Amino acid sequence: QVQLVESGGGLVQAGGSLRLSCAASGNIRSPNAMGWYRQAPGKQRELVATVSNVGRSNYADSVKGRFTISRDNAKNTVYLQMNDLKPEDTAVYYCLFSNVAKDYWAKGTLVTVSS
Repeated sequence: QVQLVESGGGLVQAGGSLRLSCAASGNIRSPNAMGWYRQAPGKQRELVATVSNVGRSNYADSVKGRFTISRDNAKNTVYLQMNDLKPEDTAVYYCLFSNVAKDYWAKGTLVTVSS
């Protein structure tokens, strides 16, 4: 089993910044990937960004140039720096840990961007 603890999120004005963190613990095996998905009201959950344990990252087109994902393998922690936030970024953000055996999801943290 893998446990995930998220932090960050909250309310910010458009154009502002937030940073999300997610720490994994437990049966951490490589190769793996960590990242973030989000779900806005009435919409399906969608990819935001992921990064593998060897540093390969992947971003949704809608966040490229504004969001940066990074990870600290020593701490099994992934970070999402979100800049130039827009109202359409408002969603519940879910941290994901994925290895060859299973996907693990955190409970989610709400990000609200006011216009």
